[in-house]
Amino acid sequence: MQLKIIKTDGSDSGKKATLSDDIFKVEPNEVLVYEDIRSYLSNQRQGTAKTKERAEVRGGGSKAYRQKGTGNARRGTMRSPLLKGGGTVFGPRPRTYTVKLNKKMHQLARKSALSYKASDKTILIIEDFSFDEPKTKKMIEIINALKLDNKKVLLLTPDNNQILYKSAGNLKKVRVLEAGKPSTYEIMNADYLVLQKSAIKVLENNLKPKVEKAEA
Repeated sequence: MQLKIIKTDGSDSGKKATLSDDIFKVEPNEVLVYEDIRSYLSNQRQGTAKTKERAEVRGGGSKAYRQKGTGNARRGTMRSPLLKGGGTVFGPRPRTYTVKLNKKMHQLARKSALSYKASDKTILIIEDFSFDEPKTKKMIEIINALKLDNKKVLLLTPDNNQILYKSAGNLKKVRVLEAGKPSTYEIMNADYLVLQKSAIKVLENNLKPKVEKAEA
């Protein structure tokens, strides 16, 4: 498939970029997209939540009061979960929330996400650009020229461009990433996917299956 290349001022450059059908026009696998997003979000969790259980709280070394005659329940310890200051019942314990997917499943999920964006016509190709120094104002001007203000934008660059990354650092709805690094979640979470022209090749090379060389 082909998409026109847009200039930073929002005008048409008169050129077109070719996107691989093997990546941007596959049959989307909804299940893998869901599983990959679930894996991404689960892996962000630290799993460090912890509450003290009955055996870990202080107190309760001796019987609180006599067995009969008080009109209260027969407490054997003040560490009971039913009492203030007692232990927690079935509270959270440190654990891992990691969900793993193999590489082929992960790649197909990303291709499916890109194909969704292509079919929804929410992919824009922009000519390569950079700044001499981080400038949030210039980044806003480009976003406004593309008519993407108030939209969640994921801008993909061919390399680790720290100047563009810092220029978008104060913009809540603009994210800048190297073309080979966006996850399925980040692609699907964006309203529009903006690719610099040189980033297309980087993205496609990252998603192509690796061909192993035959041994001599």
